[in-house]
Amino acid sequence: SPLTSMRQAARCGARLVIPGDAEWPVAFADLGLHQPLALWVRGRPRAAAGLSRAIAIVGARAATGYGEHMAMELSAGLSDEGFGIASGAAYGIDGMAHRSALATSGQTYAFLAGGVDRFYPSGHDALLTRIADVGAVLSELPCGAAPTKWRFLQRNRLIAAAAQAVVVVEAGVRSGSLNTAAHAAAMGRPLGAVPGPVTSLSSAGCHRLLRDFDAVCITSPSDVMELLGHDAGRQPMLAIEGVQSAGEKECPAERGRRRPAEHVRVLDAVSGRSPRSTEEIARRAGISVAMAQAALGALSLERAVEERNEGWCAVRSG
Repeated sequence: SPLTSMRQAARCGARLVIPGDAEWPVAFADLGLHQPLALWVRGRPRAAAGLSRAIAIVGARAATGYGEHMAMELSAGLSDEGFGIASGAAYGIDGMAHRSALATSGQTYAFLAGGVDRFYPSGHDALLTRIADVGAVLSELPCGAAPTKWRFLQRNRLIAAAAQAVVVVEAGVRSGSLNTAAHAAAMGRPLGAVPGPVTSLSSAGCHRLLRDFDAVCITSPSDVMELLGHDAGRQPMLAIEGVQSAGEKECPAERGRRRPAEHVRVLDAVSGRSPRSTEEIARRAGISVAMAQAALGALSLERAVEERNEGWCAVRSG
């Protein structure tokens, strides 16, 4: 009943936002007759107002390591540029996009297919709790509503409408993220897709978007900014390791800013005093052990870290 839903909302700290409120996403107007009547929000006060500068990063639940890596790179890079990250909090690409935004102290928004009082999937309870602490968890359904298949499809239109652009990172031919892409295309939202190996069924949906639906090929955060019409702040060039263009001088701070997102996270997880194992560094950085090993190898070539008998340590400059 409505009274029960209101009580459950009060218990979990959710609030009701309606059209005309300062927090209401004005972009929902593009849905026309299909825009929601109200929105339940669980998170920081006025957090949903930040959706006006959000990018949707969506993709397959059964993501590959490549897909998760690209989701992490895009989310971290866009967060660093001041964009929020909107997604559906599912396993795979969605979850990685949210985690990467949180790891870079960015804003992230999770749209649920059920009430905001019952986090779904249950395995992402801790992740959604963190999102509610710094961003917002949103749903058009009242507290107590359970997620169903058609509600996931209904939820997808909100993700597409709320964001400035939609990027599909990895999707099979029957992935629900293609439904989000279809809503974005119908509303004229900029649509991007990340290509994958031509032999990968996990990227077949992305390849279809690129081939048949005029999606833009996305390989980096700067591609997303170009998709939005923003100047990415740097001229396109072919960079060769160890070679600088004429007149270009590289300072340590600039080199650090160009590091991949997982390298920055690994560097933050390494101590300058006590050695840490690869497994401990991976846990602290929130990435896989394999990713941590690759990042540590690259950082050791830069002399940013060094391996000792007891584990890895950061190299102190100077």
